[in-house]
Amino acid sequence: MVAVVYSGSNYAHWRLAEKGRTKASFKTSGINPYFMDEKQILNLLNKNISLIHHAEEVKRVYFFGAGAYSDELKARVSAAFTSFFKYSKVQVAHDVDGAAIACCRNSPGIIGICGSGSNAAWFDGKKVKPNNFGLGYILADEGSGNWLGRQLIKAFMTETLPENLRRKFAAKYDTDRNALLEKVYRSKQPVLYLNSFAEFYIDNKHDQYLKNVIKTGFNKLINAYLLPLHKQHPQVPLHFVGSVAWAFEDQLREEAALAGLQITTIVNEPINNLLIYYSNKN
Repeated sequence: MVAVVYSGSNYAHWRLAEKGRTKASFKTSGINPYFMDEKQILNLLNKNISLIHHAEEVKRVYFFGAGAYSDELKARVSAAFTSFFKYSKVQVAHDVDGAAIACCRNSPGIIGICGSGSNAAWFDGKKVKPNNFGLGYILADEGSGNWLGRQLIKAFMTETLPENLRRKFAAKYDTDRNALLEKVYRSKQPVLYLNSFAEFYIDNKHDQYLKNVIKTGFNKLINAYLLPLHKQHPQVPLHFVGSVAWAFEDQLREEAALAGLQITTIVNEPINNLLIYYSNKN
């Protein structure tokens, strides 16, 4: 049996399959080694009935996750998974690698991620090439769910959010100033908290003010990451994965087109394509 996992900071999507047939499909809380240690990851695995039931049957695990960008952080995931899946070989890679395989398979392409975080890379058909992107939720993540959350909270707290949206925001969330700042600056995983506000954009997707915020975020993402990659590799297709890219697909395609880029595919959940790829490989 093969287990394929694609994890953002918010959720980890799982598929367990045997001989090409899916045996289990579910999601858990996100597994991000930047915020979680080996013990925390193992505790998460031990709480899932489906994983406990199939653990000894799994012979190969392919994990792709946000935060798994260094050997040290990959080792943290690998150690926890190897301890849980005792009879399995475990492969750990960054979420960009998984996104590239899901969209490009073995062909070259530019891959963009826009979900709880954002990133982009050039994939040569075999490997994702290193770059200076992926600086995280404080320095980067333009256009992502947590970036949108930051803009929304800031606009509310500085009283620059239009009154109709202020009322909706106050009705939906705890708006105490100290509580908001506490969750942003002192919670264990602020990315999850910030990303939770993406739902507000979805619920009010026709509001012009929020459309403009999304437009600004996508412009920053395109100019910071995609245009430099496209300049280096002008002939290859551009693909996107992620919940924000999927939720605001029309706006993303429109902003990309204005920048002279054409998006070939936008995939919400790469896990399904990854399962097909690795089921056929094994």
